[in-house]
Amino acid sequence: MIKNKLKFQLGVLLILLLGLSAVNAQSERQRPKPPTYQQLLEELDNNKDGKLAVSEIKGSLKEMADEVDTNKNGFISEEELKKAPMPKRKERN
Repeated sequence: MIKNKLKFQLGVLLILLLGLSAVNAQSERQRPKPPTYQQLLEELDNNKDGKLAVSEIKGSLKEMADEVDTNKNGFISEEELKKAPMPKRKERN
């Protein structure tokens, strides 16, 4: 009887641990790292001048351009990008 109870408790513990590790792995996968300044330049610098103009950016960064371009020169510098707030998460339905 004691052996059966111990086996049952170990089984429940194992299931809980597996469930927790699956939830943790899933939450880590859902948090992509933001692109680096160099990656943004390679992807968005259309005229290849080595600068990231507000007119060249798109996506959530475009929506936040006024906030990110703190010196209001029309370009996003690497320092401005590092200090930029994280984009707001989209609401789930």
